[in-house]
Amino acid sequence: MDTLLSIGIGVGLSAACGFRVFVPLLIMSIASVSGHLTLAPEFEWIGSYPALAAFAVAAFLEMSAYYIPWLDNLLDSFAVPSAIIAGTIVMASFITEMSPFLKWAFAVILGGGVAGTVQGFTTLARATSTITTGGFANPLISTLEAGGSIALSIFAITLPVVAVVAALGIIYYAFIKIYRKLFRQRALNS
Repeated sequence: MDTLLSIGIGVGLSAACGFRVFVPLLIMSIASVSGHLTLAPEFEWIGSYPALAAFAVAAFLEMSAYYIPWLDNLLDSFAVPSAIIAGTIVMASFITEMSPFLKWAFAVILGGGVAGTVQGFTTLARATSTITTGGFANPLISTLEAGGSIALSIFAITLPVVAVVAALGIIYYAFIKIYRKLFRQRALNS
């Protein structure tokens, strides 16, 4: 049961990394420093005060940068690989009772995959917003992404089942939107 709970927390936080890379790490660090979250031994550094300070600064800079019109699209080009790496690290930091091979396989496939999928969808949403509104709606998209990252991170730690359901819902919605867009494009080309 502990392993399933750990995987649930990891999935929720990995999905949150798809919205904002550093917010889930900051919330993890706060929860670990306050004693509300236990991390795998090799990731206990996330719960240190220097890491907390670094994540706070990084989260503030990341969230602020997404409100600068040209910088938000530039950041999206770096955000996909960063989100995959962060999702992998987040997932690995919770798995303790598995062999290293299984731990990292879960971390890369599940954690990195969930984070990458969510980030890919947010990148598509921002690109669509830029094209359709000339970038005027991008601050709204940024606010929704930041709020989603904060809420999903908190749910992942306090109510992991809710976070997993939310992450699956986001991924399902993303695939439906992407599928419809591709289907429409294919129909137009026919």
